[in-house]
Amino acid sequence: MKSQELIDKDVFVEGMKVGKIKALLINPEEWKVTHLEIEMTKEAAEQILGETPALTRTVHNTLAISALAKGAACCTSSGVDIKVSKAQLHIYLRPVK
Repeated sequence: MKSQELIDKDVFVEGMKVGKIKALLINPEEWKVTHLEIEMTKEAAEQILGETPALTRTVHNTLAISALAKGAACCTSSGVDIKVSKAQLHIYLRPVK
């Protein structure tokens, strides 16, 4: 899969749209993708992070790829599915600095 095929793909957890992929973060030491930058939906930010974003501000977080199933299991025609539960998802998210 090419990196540009992932950009702007929707991200889902338990059928709920969490957001869209905006970037891939690469560890330069190992040349491996370690995180996805996600632009979260307002609903996901409120439910998962307990954060109410301002009307003009979007919430961006990095998502550890360990939250995804390996191989083609994570990528569907509708987007990317996260394998961890909605209750655990906050563990895999970090604010973008």
